[in-house]
Amino acid sequence: MSDLNALLKRADDNLPSSLDKLFDLLRIPSISTDPAYKKDCTAAANWLVDELKTLGFMATAHKTKGHPIIVATSENAPENAPHVLFYGHYDVQPVDPLNLWDDEPFDPKIKDMGQGRKIITGRGSSDDKGQLMTFLQACRAYREEEGELPLKITIMFEGEEESGSPSLPAFLEEHGDLVKADFALVCDTGMWDRETPAIAATLRGLVGDEVVITAADRDLHSGFFGGAAANPIHILADILAGLHDENGRVTLPGFYDGVEETPEDVKKTWEALGETDERFLGEIGLSVPAGEKGYSALELTWARPTAEVNGVAGGYTGDGFKTVIAAQASAKVSFRLVGKQDPAKIRENFRAYVQSKLPDDCKVDFHPHGGSPAIQLDYNAPFLKKAQGALSDEWPKPAVVIGMGGSIPIVGDFQSKLGMDSLLVGFGLNDDRIHSPNEKYEMNSFHKGIRSWIRIMNALAK
Repeated sequence: MSDLNALLKRADDNLPSSLDKLFDLLRIPSISTDPAYKKDCTAAANWLVDELKTLGFMATAHKTKGHPIIVATSENAPENAPHVLFYGHYDVQPVDPLNLWDDEPFDPKIKDMGQGRKIITGRGSSDDKGQLMTFLQACRAYREEEGELPLKITIMFEGEEESGSPSLPAFLEEHGDLVKADFALVCDTGMWDRETPAIAATLRGLVGDEVVITAADRDLHSGFFGGAAANPIHILADILAGLHDENGRVTLPGFYDGVEETPEDVKKTWEALGETDERFLGEIGLSVPAGEKGYSALELTWARPTAEVNGVAGGYTGDGFKTVIAAQASAKVSFRLVGKQDPAKIRENFRAYVQSKLPDDCKVDFHPHGGSPAIQLDYNAPFLKKAQGALSDEWPKPAVVIGMGGSIPIVGDFQSKLGMDSLLVGFGLNDDRIHSPNEKYEMNSFHKGIRSWIRIMNALAK
């Protein structure tokens, strides 16, 4: 059995050199979406390959049509140890607008914020270089203290996450056998607060459709034709208004097929977080939840499906006034999915609903945007429970199992293409300013993140 205390002390002693390694990686401007930084993305990939080799991994940077994907495999793991895949990304967002940064984005620093709190500054410090380095430095502590890792570990780092991961699906189709494991570890999420670690057990899926309704063959004078000609804006408004009933439920037939109620014990842990609807919405100037009645704001965003109108266009929208009946009106509608909702069925039923509301002499065109199912882990999965206990031992407050309102496409790909569930553990905070100027990562997140992965690996190995 591992000497956990010795491993944690090793991580503590290594902290200065761990920071040096993180800073070396942060100095590389690996902006994936801008072709001007292609060499820098390659440089970051090569840096990681070299670092992984020093940790005893066999590491290769695989060429893609975009930026390299790194795959590394461990040696000398115990024979019957679980096999895990750790995923992260080495690319970062652009830094614009540069004038809003307090310091150079790729010149990382440690800043003392007072009262014992320090932060690491720089683009990628939280998303995702700081996060992935917590795991690598946990592996380093194991290698130096015990000579081997407690698990069989495969690592995959991609360089296009911030630009939509265009090379990843083809890579998984061709090389999925290289990265398939018992389950994946994903460190691209966050804590509940500075003292409370979190595991995300749900990710909502997404279906999007743009609807374009056409009536007359041109814009019409509302005096000459008003009252006689179909108005596509009226038609569209009626369609959109009919998507919800008076209780906020979505009216599409079969929409709630596959949606399950949140277990009571899980809801109690969410309630224990102390979040209120007023506080959750107060940050954006609101106070009353607008979705299904009878659910808290947290449950509405973590565990319930939605139908949202993201944009509407039609008619004259310039300055002044123009009395026309538009020939066309359009709307962008998205559905966030939970549980086992079928994206294809949701899209089919939405389109059938729109068609049913359309006058005979009007037509509609649809333009699809995305279609991915929700991710729902078993709240009682053994690997989740082990990780929850390990995190609770490291942080001041017990780890909580939360949901996430958004989507992480790679987690869906792991499940659909490789049949792997994912354990989502991260140490970012809501105020880390990811994707924005002055991105930072808490020193506590980095240090205790390393210690947390040591504890998690130790628990998973038992």
